[in-house]
Amino acid sequence: MSTAPDLQFSHLGIYVTDLALMRAFYTRAFGFTVTDEGLLERPDGTSVQLVFLSRDPREHHQLVLAAGRPESSGFNIVNQISFRVPDLDALRRLRTLLDEEPVTELRPVTHGNAVSLYFRDPEGNRIEVFFDTPWYVSQPLAVPVDLSLDDDDLMARVEIHARALPGFEPVGQWRARLAQRMRAEQSEPPRAR
Repeated sequence: MSTAPDLQFSHLGIYVTDLALMRAFYTRAFGFTVTDEGLLERPDGTSVQLVFLSRDPREHHQLVLAAGRPESSGFNIVNQISFRVPDLDALRRLRTLLDEEPVTELRPVTHGNAVSLYFRDPEGNRIEVFFDTPWYVSQPLAVPVDLSLDDDDLMARVEIHARALPGFEPVGQWRARLAQRMRAEQSEPPRAR
């Protein structure tokens, strides 16, 4: 039996309306570096202007901005773009930076397994920046939090709430069970469709 190769998420590309605005936003607010940019000729004779961005020198790009999104495109098929930060301080620093940016719908929440800051970038794409907690709770879940609280008070409130939710357990236990389930599923023969 053949199994799927080991896959790791690498990067995401989104179409944008104003390439210069979005390039400036992601470099300024998120600290991305432009690694390359230029015009890509497509097989059908058209072309697209691309900007490649990264925060990791091991990754040529983590985010690609592609020109060509119509202003009246209607429904945005991107549900969200999510970025992890190492701690609450980084989340708060970003929150402060975003006060100077053209973002909307800024709201801090906890999912029990994370403390997140959600907002819409200048073209309306939903962005999540999050810090992992040491717990797992059943999802989906989003409860408002106050990022002005000090770390100990905020994390104590998040933990009290999380402990009262279905599925609460240390994230290490949940990951071990998930890894076991994934191994079992990968060893099963494929199902007929």
